Amino acid sequence: MFDKILIANRGEIACRVAATAARLGIRTVAVYSDADAHAKHVAVCDEAVHVGGAAARESYLRIDAIINAAKATGAQAIHPGYGFLSENEAFAAACHEAGIVFIGPPVGAIHAMGSKSAAKTLMEGAAVPLVPGYHGDNQDAAFLHARADEIGYPVLLKASAGGGGKGMRVVERTEEFRAALASCQREAASSFGDERVLVEKYLTRPRHIEIQVFADTHGNCVYLFERDCSVQRRHQKVLEEAPAPGMTEARRRAMGEAACNAARAVGYVGAGTVEFIANQDGSFYFMEMNTRLQVEHPVTEMITGLDLVEWQLRVAAGEVLPRKQDELRIHGHALEARIYAENPDNNFLPSTGTLSTLRPPAAVQFEIGGTTSPAGVRIDSGVREGDTISPFYDPMIAKLIVWGQDRDEALARMRRALGQYRVVGVQTNIAFLGRLVASEPFAGADLDTGLIERHRDTLFPAAAPVPATTLALAVAAQLARETVVGFRKYQDSIDRHSPWQLATGWRLNGDYQRTLSFDHGETRLDVVLTSGAQASTLTVDGQTFPYRYTHDAGVYRVTLGERRVQGHVDFEHETAHVFADGQSWTLRWHDPLAQAGAQEGGEGRLTAPMPGKVIAVLAVAGTKVEKGAPLLVMEAMKMEHTISAPADGEIEEVLYAVGDQVPEGAQLLAFKR
Repeated sequence: MFDKILIANRGEIACRVAATAARLGIRTVAVYSDADAHAKHVAVCDEAVHVGGAAARESYLRIDAIINAAKATGAQAIHPGYGFLSENEAFAAACHEAGIVFIGPPVGAIHAMGSKSAAKTLMEGAAVPLVPGYHGDNQDAAFLHARADEIGYPVLLKASAGGGGKGMRVVERTEEFRAALASCQREAASSFGDERVLVEKYLTRPRHIEIQVFADTHGNCVYLFERDCSVQRRHQKVLEEAPAPGMTEARRRAMGEAACNAARAVGYVGAGTVEFIANQDGSFYFMEMNTRLQVEHPVTEMITGLDLVEWQLRVAAGEVLPRKQDELRIHGHALEARIYAENPDNNFLPSTGTLSTLRPPAAVQFEIGGTTSPAGVRIDSGVREGDTISPFYDPMIAKLIVWGQDRDEALARMRRALGQYRVVGVQTNIAFLGRLVASEPFAGADLDTGLIERHRDTLFPAAAPVPATTLALAVAAQLARETVVGFRKYQDSIDRHSPWQLATGWRLNGDYQRTLSFDHGETRLDVVLTSGAQASTLTVDGQTFPYRYTHDAGVYRVTLGERRVQGHVDFEHETAHVFADGQSWTLRWHDPLAQAGAQEGGEGRLTAPMPGKVIAVLAVAGTKVEKGAPLLVMEAMKMEHTISAPADGEIEEVLYAVGDQVPEGAQLLAFKR
């Protein structure tokens, strides 16, 4: 076994690898960019080496810098994690040439599976079922268009060297093909340096089922069962689970054997995932093979009780696979939810900022190398409270993984755990995930890759009125804040014994009454607090209730009429984030003095929703456009985002050109309605 390894990655996967290495007594070396100098993965490793600037191409994608870091620190092997250089054959070759073990498959296997089109040709020879399509080298637009017409619409355009949902477009009609092809090629070139695409028949209501395989250098290959990754948005996974609902033993065996055949066809070694697209009738087709550890590997660990990173290390060190196929068993059910800094209500646009509050649900210890916990809740994260989600990398905050004796128990644990998550400082998908796991189709295992789009009305409901109990919690937190400030002033005052110095609403005679106002979106919410000598009341939306509250260690407990509720309230500047009853609400405290003189923002502006680069300008100054017309395309976090006209109007001025970097909030165009 190795004495020291370098982890050529960042974030949660770097922390995940470091945890297993520490358990096995292996020292670890982190690499970090300018943006990650104080990151969690740097802190949890034994050593760290700076490898370049904030942008990935200046640091985590620098093969020379990472190889030099491994040599300088005496690392015997490099674990690439996922993403970045994990499936880069040049990096694997550079490790081999430097005499450093690459903890992954041989260069030949990466090469064979690196091109989706070449991989499908290999799979055809290995008798692995394939989706009808064109996977060849002819990339002429007219030729590809003709192939799509022959296959029949809808078709899926997919970057040949792609992954992670990038460089993919569904084309519904022949008239849409050319524009979709250009966009797909542009994103593929930006993300992977290769604009080649393949064309496949797009199956309606398909499921995305993948098989975890492992092979060693002694000719052994096993499959560690399946994961269902059907729930996706923009071709990126949102929820994963194992085993796949409705999977029969016969189908599991057929898919597992097909996956092992795919691995053997390329002389595979290490951890790999063979992804299949499956029809509702049980038929399945090869999509691609990911020659690395997957983001969703924890659900496999949860149902098998195995540590897949440990298996990677042992195989890379030349050991035989720890178990044979007939020794592997499925125990219970596991679900994984990806907690992202993003705004689901704005097409899942990534969100950047500082995590001023990051409080995950309590993790119930899950012993990967031992017995499955009967109450498994696991958090895999690469960030801490106070860290920043930057525009340079994937906006993942954490992976929330739960285990249950069966799917219903796992679902109940997931719903509860999501309801306990508290994040302030960035927008997140937590509330969306809560609605998703509670939705009828997901709870009933009616799964396919179009689930989210098909149930948009349920998953993206109109904003609900703020409950009176939520406002009562916000009032309690605001009063507690004022009490703290008032007490400090009281201690600094000349006459500490005077009740007039206390900001408690004390009156010599009569009741004390005040109006507290909060903004929820564009809606102003006023509540009236009346405090008397014996009791207090709170008037909300015309109804008056007896009211009292207590708080301790950030937990607020309020009694409003006959109801008693408790929750957390985290203030970020003047915004109260209320977490209660498995939901969260954002209410901006309206201080009449602080808000005096505030003016409305200007109109006719189209601003950058996040930092990024302009990659296409579709608008021309002086032209009239209709509402929804695409005006400009930005690239951020390697995804394209189209800025559209908010209404009918005229373009007065285009303020940025192709290639320009723009900060968040920058005005992109001057627009006249």
